[in-house]
Amino acid sequence: MLQGTLIEIDPILKEIAAVFASHNKKVFLVGGAVRDRLRGVESHDFDLATDAAPEEVIAMFRVVIPTGIKHGTVTVRHRGLSIEVTTFRTEADYTDGRHPARVAYAATIEADLGRRDFTMNAIAAPLPGGKPLIDPFNGIGDIRRGVIRSVGKARERFSEDGLRPLRALRFVAQLGFSIEEKTLAAIKPCLEITAKVSPERIRDELDKIIAAQKPSGAFLLMEKTGLLELTLPELAACRGVEQKGLHRFDVLDHSLLACDFAAKRNESLVVRLAALFHDIGKPATRALNDSGVWTFYQHEKTSAALCRVLMTRLRYSSAMIGDVTHLIAEHMFHYEDIWTDAAVRRFIRRVGVEHLYALYRLRLADASAITGYEVPTDYLAALVSRVDAALAENAALSLKDMALTGRDLIAIGVKPGPHIGIILNELLESVVDDPKLNTRKNLLEIAGKLNQRYLP
Repeated sequence: MLQGTLIEIDPILKEIAAVFASHNKKVFLVGGAVRDRLRGVESHDFDLATDAAPEEVIAMFRVVIPTGIKHGTVTVRHRGLSIEVTTFRTEADYTDGRHPARVAYAATIEADLGRRDFTMNAIAAPLPGGKPLIDPFNGIGDIRRGVIRSVGKARERFSEDGLRPLRALRFVAQLGFSIEEKTLAAIKPCLEITAKVSPERIRDELDKIIAAQKPSGAFLLMEKTGLLELTLPELAACRGVEQKGLHRFDVLDHSLLACDFAAKRNESLVVRLAALFHDIGKPATRALNDSGVWTFYQHEKTSAALCRVLMTRLRYSSAMIGDVTHLIAEHMFHYEDIWTDAAVRRFIRRVGVEHLYALYRLRLADASAITGYEVPTDYLAALVSRVDAALAENAALSLKDMALTGRDLIAIGVKPGPHIGIILNELLESVVDDPKLNTRKNLLEIAGKLNQRYLP
């Protein structure tokens, strides 16, 4: 894993270091870029630490943005890159669970590294040469062992910043590291601090977990530490909800496996979120039937509704919420070869052409998570073939595909109002059932009869 204790320094950083040197100032590469390069992973997300004050940095470069100047941070724009530069500092009096109320400039890079979260992120590379690495907390050793360990006492670090526990578990998912026992144990006593963190920051960490190659490891640790109940109570409630038939896992483990399978196939964030939350309505809909078997009638609708609440709470965009909840609401389709062509067209219309591929991918992840064995990619081949054939016919599947519009209805005497939309939708149902009806003449004839039905 560890590629040695020397790291290659990007030429752009050498150029920036030369500017600092010309002003008799020290500058160091710090944080994730050092960690990643020690692991042999390329990184262009650069954070620098310096003994220069923010005002001095601003004077050195042509384009500098005062992004966090009250905390000693500015952003230098150089050759198309945005590089954060922070003056050596110490921090104290965290009152809001995220930000220090008091920042003091420090004299040395070692003092600055002492305020950081984990040892693997508390290593500094002097610029321009990058050596010798400054590693006061044995972060290099922890990277070598694949261990996430806090700088100093974990409970103090987590009490300062409530996002750090989630960051720790995010690194578990991203890096495949384990978390040191004392660091893990310190998470639960600090949950009230994490509860102060803004929903947007929680969401960003969750997205990074979900984007990892195997998200379940982090989510299981979230469950163990209480973070899952705090941040995703709808998902946490799925623990112990047993299922029927071929299902080998309770609803929580099934959901985590579905997310893992989606990640393994490198699916989009929308599909991964839908896989994670597709069954969160099962606890609320579980019931015993007359045969003593658990049922989850219409759980997909309840899951979609709960997911909308969850994603709204975490400040996801309206578009993302709409896409994810739509997939969840539609994931329980049951294709059979006896479907008529009209049934296939109605399926396409209900799902939406733009959502078909994502729904297929969600269904593959869901099916794989039933037993834990990955289903083949041609699992839905029969349905996909029927859908592709229907799409190739260019049949009318939405109102914009029809041979008439609302203006045509008004032209034959239909009064403007809500029933124009009702008539148009009934016409669409007719042409989905029989595409040959999609001519202006046929539709006007049917519309005239429908209009008589809706007259007062």
